[in-house]
Amino acid sequence: MQDGVPVSVDDSMDRKRHMRWGLSVWLSGAVLLVGALLFLSGAIFRQPLAEWLWPETRIQRLLDEGEQALQQGHLSGADGSGARQKFEAAQALDSDRIEARKGLARVGQAALVQARLSMDERRYERAHEALALARALQVPRADADRIAVALREREAGEAGIGSLLQQAGSALREGRLDGDAAAALPLYQRILGYRPGLTEALEGREDALSILLQQARESLHAGDLQRAAALIERAHHYDAGHIELPEARAAFAQFVERQLREADARKRRGRLDTAAELYREIWSVTTDARAQQGLELLAGEYARRARNRAANFRFDEADAALRSARELFPSSPVVVQAAGDVERLRRSQAHLSAPLSSRERQRLQVLLKEAAEAEARGEWLLPPGGSVYDKLRAAQALAPGNAEVSAANVRFQRAVRDCFERELRSNRIRRAQGCYDAWRVMAANDPALQEARMRLAQRWVAIGDERLGAGEIVTAVQALHEARNLDASVAGLEDLATRVRQAQTGNQ
Repeated sequence: MQDGVPVSVDDSMDRKRHMRWGLSVWLSGAVLLVGALLFLSGAIFRQPLAEWLWPETRIQRLLDEGEQALQQGHLSGADGSGARQKFEAAQALDSDRIEARKGLARVGQAALVQARLSMDERRYERAHEALALARALQVPRADADRIAVALREREAGEAGIGSLLQQAGSALREGRLDGDAAAALPLYQRILGYRPGLTEALEGREDALSILLQQARESLHAGDLQRAAALIERAHHYDAGHIELPEARAAFAQFVERQLREADARKRRGRLDTAAELYREIWSVTTDARAQQGLELLAGEYARRARNRAANFRFDEADAALRSARELFPSSPVVVQAAGDVERLRRSQAHLSAPLSSRERQRLQVLLKEAAEAEARGEWLLPPGGSVYDKLRAAQALAPGNAEVSAANVRFQRAVRDCFERELRSNRIRRAQGCYDAWRVMAANDPALQEARMRLAQRWVAIGDERLGAGEIVTAVQALHEARNLDASVAGLEDLATRVRQAQTGNQ
């Protein structure tokens, strides 16, 4: 019964027959769909699947395609469609396949035929390409050489060797050695390509290269490292065995060595910018690792300078130093770390720059007054806690970024430099040494420190010479020790050391 209406047996049977018919239709459609998909998959993937299951099929296909390309004269193609590429692909799949090896040999012979035909048709560029292909496929050398000789003779005859020699000679006399096809060296090179042993061309090239290398030496004398490197490289390009080339390379290496020493000296004296210029120039024309190392060390110096400037809340100077470091060696871990330190100090300064309380301001004034009093006594680093340095550091900790503290820091740094100059002029070497030590602590990145250190070391050497002459060996030894601690490379140090050893030996 359905909705109160009785359902007959016939109606129930009809519904069941309809359901079975619908199910059979649906199953038939599904079978047809699966069959169609299988048919399409087979059509699309039949070849790759067959090649994966039976690699022999792919090898044979490559051999057939190679044979077809060979018959069509398509010997080589950058897109892999040439006979050579097809046979090589087949050989890669099966190195023992004799058909692939024979196919490559026939491609080489066909390349020789193409080279000869192209030469007869005056298509010399194509002839050279075909000959190169034949040599790459290891055709008999004698066969390739015969065609190469004939090709050179044919080209030489049409080029007019006599006319080319005249053009090259004129260019040589006019000083046009290189730079374009009408210059002496390219012309001589072209002639020697046609006639490799032609004496007149060999001698002309020799003279031109001698002039070129003389120009390289003149460039070195003028300090033009890049031009000298370029000229030497051009000479090597034209004749790697030229008799004057080793001498030119040796002169170049000696000049680079001198430039490296000069760059190192500038770095030691704190002249970082000019040192960087030299290191960059050397690195641009050589592969000398010392130039790269010099750039990295300079980047480290700039990074330390940036960190120290930031520690004194001089952020404009810190940013400038950081830019210099990044220009030299941006990937250096020291530079990356310094950038992070500067940023942290910047945030710290912003956090700590709150207004001082009246008690803190009073304490700050006391510290600055005590620092000035310590300066008047010459107590730059000692005694601990009472020196200019310690008072100033206490003031900076109390009020970081305070304009009055920053001004005092600048004034004290200037004062300690003046102290060094004054004591050194008065020949009070011990006091000058004390001022130098304070200067080095209070302004570690001052570029003038390097020169000051050298001058102080020279003065100690002079004192050692004087005391040694007076027979005061112990004092001379002390002076030698002080000079060596300051600058082990200062002029006169080794001579003084030798004389001191001789004097000590004589007194034993």
